[in-house]
Amino acid sequence: MAMLGWSVGVFAQGDCPCCDEPHRQFDFWVGEWTVKDSLGNPLGENSISKMEGNCIVTEHWKGAQGGTGSSWNYYDKADSTWNQVWIDNSGGILKLKGRFENGAMRLKSELTKGRKIDWYYNRITWTPRMDGTVTQVWEILDADGNVRAIAFSGIYKRMGG
Repeated sequence: MAMLGWSVGVFAQGDCPCCDEPHRQFDFWVGEWTVKDSLGNPLGENSISKMEGNCIVTEHWKGAQGGTGSSWNYYDKADSTWNQVWIDNSGGILKLKGRFENGAMRLKSELTKGRKIDWYYNRITWTPRMDGTVTQVWEILDADGNVRAIAFSGIYKRMGG
């Protein structure tokens, strides 16, 4: 099937369009993880893998309280951003955009109409740590960018590690 002058799935041996440095910025999150809070209480398990020729980082979450969700994360060369689409089993949808800067992946939603706060942003930051863990913090920001609440804070530890 030809599209825009190129064929889908017809790359030269060893050619990998999504194996460059920007596409590897989220690789620290790839793996099988147990996730706990700062007191060591279990929050859930997360399976992160790469697919579609390393072009998508996919997430499959199982929360300790029974919630589940998946996300698809991709690097967009057009604007040099990382993008996430999250969908959970309660029908929740979250769309985020951002960059890997200063040693962390930080993605933020568009300004959203709220119930408790008139307008807010979701901002999630993943930070790889020297001990091999990853922290994930989901902040709720007001329209001026001030942190109003922490929706989630977890420490990822590799299973079997």
